[in-house]
Amino acid sequence: MTSPQPAETRTRGRSARTATLAEIAREAGVSAPTVSKVLNGRADVAPATRSRVEGLLRAHGYRRRRAEATRSPLIDLVFHELESAWAMEVIRGVENVARDEGLSVVLSESAGRLTPGRTWADQVAARRPHGVILVLSGLDESGRALLTSRSIPFVVMDPAGDPGTDVPSIGATNWQGGLAATRHLVDLGHTRIGAISGPTRMMCSRARVDGYRAALETAGLPVDPGLIMTGDFHHEAGYRQGLALLRREDRPTAVFAGNDLQALGLYEAARELGLRIPEDLSVVGFDDLPVARWVGPPLTTVRQPLTEMAEAAAKLVLDLGRGEDSAAATRVELATSLVVRSSTAAPAGA
Repeated sequence: MTSPQPAETRTRGRSARTATLAEIAREAGVSAPTVSKVLNGRADVAPATRSRVEGLLRAHGYRRRRAEATRSPLIDLVFHELESAWAMEVIRGVENVARDEGLSVVLSESAGRLTPGRTWADQVAARRPHGVILVLSGLDESGRALLTSRSIPFVVMDPAGDPGTDVPSIGATNWQGGLAATRHLVDLGHTRIGAISGPTRMMCSRARVDGYRAALETAGLPVDPGLIMTGDFHHEAGYRQGLALLRREDRPTAVFAGNDLQALGLYEAARELGLRIPEDLSVVGFDDLPVARWVGPPLTTVRQPLTEMAEAAAKLVLDLGRGEDSAAATRVELATSLVVRSSTAAPAGA
């Protein structure tokens, strides 16, 4: 009599032997079909039961065997917010790789949350894509465990927080970019330089402002907390916080806007107050979106290679799915670079 076929392979723990569905079910106190439903991402399992089964799988380090993990020809791409030209650059990069691999891209949004909900994780588990790319987002412990137990690789692009040493991620040199943007303004002769950051909960935003501070301190200039405004990487924040900065009696002569959309909002605030760019106000953005070349005057900005970052994330997640990168942790940062255009000049009277 042949023994039951193993459903999962135990990769960590006290034993390297395989376990059957029946053994997993017996330990969880459920039936074998119920374990199968959990493994296959079925929704018709009680939350408490699903949690108990997944906890056992996680505790024993179970992973679905490659031969059993039939993948759909998809890459899941999830944004915390799906809008603006910024997202289009990322989509273009993932599509470039997916097209060459004969795959399609599934887009989803976590409605501003930095971790997608359980419903999204269940849907991904049911789709069984070749991989998942999370942009300015991440996974909580249960989401990571769910994808890992089904051998669905994932990569975080431009992580909002510290993704952890065991989470593959693709980022950019945000600190260096903030340093280069501010140093450019210092070299032009500006001594009173403002900043409009992105959300403080996002690591990339904090790194850019840290680079701004470092440039001022290196030049022997004071860091005035009153000149650092908090935005949200949207046009409206650049306009609103720009008005607050430019209405000050001791207004800055230059502003590092944190990203291009906020820089465009700052342009609008300057026009409303009758200030000319760059004669009365120098502006530097971050990202180098296509619109940066089209506005008047063309925007000096820090180029973040968004399309290349997205391509790198897509290639990495596919390599992980093929087992071609066995490193426990993979973190890649692509270089940023300053692109000087017509929105910056020496301060008046310099």
